[in-house]
Amino acid sequence: MKHTIKHVFFDLDHTLWDFDKNSGLTFEKIFKLNHLDIRLDEFLEVYEPINFKYWKLYREERVSKSDLRYGRLKDAFDAIKVSVEDKMIDHLSVAYIDHLTTFNHLFEGAIDILEYLKDKYNLHIITNGFEEAQERKMSNANIKHYFETITNSEMVGVKKPNPKIFNFALNTANANPMESMMIGDSLEADIEGAHKIGMNTLHFDYKDLQHDHNYNRIVSLKEIIDYL
Repeated sequence: MKHTIKHVFFDLDHTLWDFDKNSGLTFEKIFKLNHLDIRLDEFLEVYEPINFKYWKLYREERVSKSDLRYGRLKDAFDAIKVSVEDKMIDHLSVAYIDHLTTFNHLFEGAIDILEYLKDKYNLHIITNGFEEAQERKMSNANIKHYFETITNSEMVGVKKPNPKIFNFALNTANANPMESMMIGDSLEADIEGAHKIGMNTLHFDYKDLQHDHNYNRIVSLKEIIDYL
């Protein structure tokens, strides 16, 4: 595989950028700023699966960006039986995006693997995240310079796993799918989506929970060296 791959495409959130850690720190900050007496661990326990559900609906075009931003907070507060007014939820949804990119923890080994790959392959990003936030994340985490192209779902008008976003990214990079690899955490959005158009794939199962598939799988970024 090392001899045939020329282009490596990364997902951003949950793959290079440690979304769970940065998101938790962001909620801790905005709850304090807005004087909300909410137990962070209790909130995050319900928020994370709710957020996952809303992102799946968003990928499937079943909710809008504004629905996602409001709904995931509203449902999480309801789940822990904390009453928060709609006006405050709207404020928090904006504050969350504003403050999220002030925390920029990457997964262990992210910089090392990018340094290892940068002279061997052309590196790219394909992300479903909100365009304004993704650009800031990469800039503030000092990784944007590693990537020749950055493809965002909002610029294409569709989201992974839609084949249009992968084809758009390949065309932008002037890359052939058989000479390209997609690395990401989402089995559905990243791996199955890329596989269907002929790309090589590497599933980053950072929680080490998804064993029941036949795709190449890693649980740490340093394992990428075994494939590239």
